[in-house]
Amino acid sequence: MVTEVRPFGVRCNLRCHYCYQNPQREGGETEPAYSLDLIKSGVERLGKHFALFGGEPLLMPFGDLESLLAWGFERFGRNSIQTNATLITDGHIEVFKRYNVSVGISIDGPGELNGLRSAGSPERTSAATERTMSAIRSLYQSGLMPSLIVTLHRLNATQNKLPVMNEWFRSLDRLGIRKTRLHILESDSMEVRLKYALTTEENLRAFLNFHHLETSLEGLSFDVFADIKKLLLAQDDNVACVWRACDPLSTPAVQGIDGNGQRTNCGRTNKEGVTFVKSDSIGFERYVALFHSPQASGGCNSCRFFMMCRGQCPGTAIRGDWRLRSEYCDVWYGLFEHFEAIVVQEGITPISQRKDRIALEDALLSEWLAGRNPTLPQLVQATPGRS
Repeated sequence: MVTEVRPFGVRCNLRCHYCYQNPQREGGETEPAYSLDLIKSGVERLGKHFALFGGEPLLMPFGDLESLLAWGFERFGRNSIQTNATLITDGHIEVFKRYNVSVGISIDGPGELNGLRSAGSPERTSAATERTMSAIRSLYQSGLMPSLIVTLHRLNATQNKLPVMNEWFRSLDRLGIRKTRLHILESDSMEVRLKYALTTEENLRAFLNFHHLETSLEGLSFDVFADIKKLLLAQDDNVACVWRACDPLSTPAVQGIDGNGQRTNCGRTNKEGVTFVKSDSIGFERYVALFHSPQASGGCNSCRFFMMCRGQCPGTAIRGDWRLRSEYCDVWYGLFEHFEAIVVQEGITPISQRKDRIALEDALLSEWLAGRNPTLPQLVQATPGRS
């Protein structure tokens, strides 16, 4: 579970064309007048270390930022931040080192391949991209190695752009970057989708290209591939939240705290441009429904990868309707097939091919109906007739 502190809500210094927070901005969500005391009280209620998030959290005045990170370090021993890194200065890096801050950076590639992360004009966007890359190098030189989030789209992951991305990742690998998360472009704008989203075939080609690239890198890895393999091996107790049957009304994997200390959900579930109040209870209605609903109707019935994928993130559901499976089902299915074959070649029976898969699915369904969400190791251990 992550506590995301959003002192400025969705306010950002960039205007990324595909940002999932755009509906909130377009819906008129205004910048909150944050209170450090209320933020701290909200974090204390959850009792867990926090990640500064946005929008862009480095819009916070430097003194307030240092004060909050110092408190977080004193209270929990560590902090983290997710940023576009365009505002990072030497002073920020000193504070990050002093207060044990893990830095995550959002960037989609070098030069024009990062063009959808717009700063308002091609010239300003290019300059912003270079500031981000400069910050990555400065963090490395200071002994802080950031992780990356990279969104795939038509500017950086079509077949003719993949060689450029491969070389960029090789350079990051040589620099020392180790953790990278790949995202499929997610946007509620049909105009953005038509212009920039990859097709299923292009997304699959890009993912498989990066998996092949990963085998030649010294240390840089893409967490989606490790996650899928773990899931096939029934080891889901340390995978991304998108695989863990997240309730869209309570998003237990993401506990947000806004500038006034109020609890909020993961922003990816806000499809109406409204930041809804978090539900106090967790439900698994989506996953019970997906299990029973035909695939032709947007469900997952009879899919052998259901226990692993679970319809994926509700924030990417078909037509934005969290009751349906992910609109990127064909991409994830193709990747599960790819890694299933690899696991079989290694002499291991993946959970998707186990003789007791149906019994395990029935047991998981019973757990959800009882309001529980066991890990796959717990489920396997508790289910008789394991094989």
